[in-house]
Amino acid sequence: MSRGEADRDHAASEPPAPGTRPDPDRMRHVLGHFATGVTVVTGLDGDRRPVGFACQSFTSVSLDPPLVLFCADHRGRSWPRIRDTGTFCVNILRHDQQDIVDRFGSPTGARFENLDWRLSAYHAPALPDVLARVHCAVDAVHAGGDHDVVVGRVQGLELVQPGRPLLFYRGRFAVTERVRSSARVEVTGGWDDFWG
Repeated sequence: MSRGEADRDHAASEPPAPGTRPDPDRMRHVLGHFATGVTVVTGLDGDRRPVGFACQSFTSVSLDPPLVLFCADHRGRSWPRIRDTGTFCVNILRHDQQDIVDRFGSPTGARFENLDWRLSAYHAPALPDVLARVHCAVDAVHAGGDHDVVVGRVQGLELVQPGRPLLFYRGRFAVTERVRSSARVEVTGGWDDFWG
C-alpha cells in the first residue's frame, strides 16, 4: 500500500460523531484490519448428509472446561442443519487450501462433491490435509444480531499436517511467511499472563 493509499484509508476511518451507529460497510472495513485464520465447520444433517461452511470467526474460549466459539449467520443453510444434530468439526485450513474455501464459502460451491473427506469418530466430516481438527458438541447457542454465537465443548483434538495457516485480512487471503530468525520472545510467568 502506498503512503497516499494509507492516508486515504486512515482518513476514511476517522471516528464518527458520538451516538452515530456504524453501518455494515464501516464495520466490515474497520474490523477487516484484524487478521483471522480460516476454518471450515462441518457436520451432518438430520439425514446424515454432510454439510459445512467457511468460517473466520473461530476462537478458543476456555481450557477447563475445554470450550471454543464460532459465529454463524443464522439465516445460512448449513449452520441450522448442524445445530439440529448438535455435533461439529472445525477444520483449520493450511496456507495452500484456498480451493477448500472456494468450495465452502460460496452458496453455489460443490462442497463435498469429489472431496476426499471421511466421517470422524466424533460423527462429523473430517476434511483432508488440514492443519488441525477440533471436534465438538454444541454446548450453547446465543443470538447475536444476525448471527448465532456458538459455544462448542471440545470432544477431541487432532494435529493433521504440518504447515502454515491460511489467513484472511482486509478482504483478501494472505499466507504467513516462514521467517528464519534467532529472535525469541521472553515470557515471564505463564502464557496466560502473556496473552491476557
